[in-house]
Amino acid sequence: MYADKPLQARDYALKRGIIIADTKFEFGLDTKTDEIVLVDEVLTPDSSRFWPASSYKAGKTQESFDKQYLRNWLTGKGLKGKPGVEMPEEIVRNTETKYQEAFEALVGRKWKDVLQEKR
Repeated sequence: MYADKPLQARDYALKRGIIIADTKFEFGLDTKTDEIVLVDEVLTPDSSRFWPASSYKAGKTQESFDKQYLRNWLTGKGLKGKPGVEMPEEIVRNTETKYQEAFEALVGRKWKDVLQEKR
């Protein structure tokens, strides 16, 4: 049931210019039905590494559309894993922009347009 999903996601993203460099799928057992169920988010910038295919270079640090930008900032400031970290507005905006770029590439629509429809 789930075995082909990573390959489908890879192909879908690649056609839209994104390499899914890694991702995770978390499963659990529904003890009432004895079925394996998906239990966490999948294929998001928080659970995956999304790289722009147009700028990919093997063996190099990659640009990304995921939380790596934030991780790099936290690590560079010696703050990774520390509680109560306050991020500068620029870091928040840049992280938000990367997530929105991934959304727009994958969905084929502008983030702001989708938000307006939801209101």
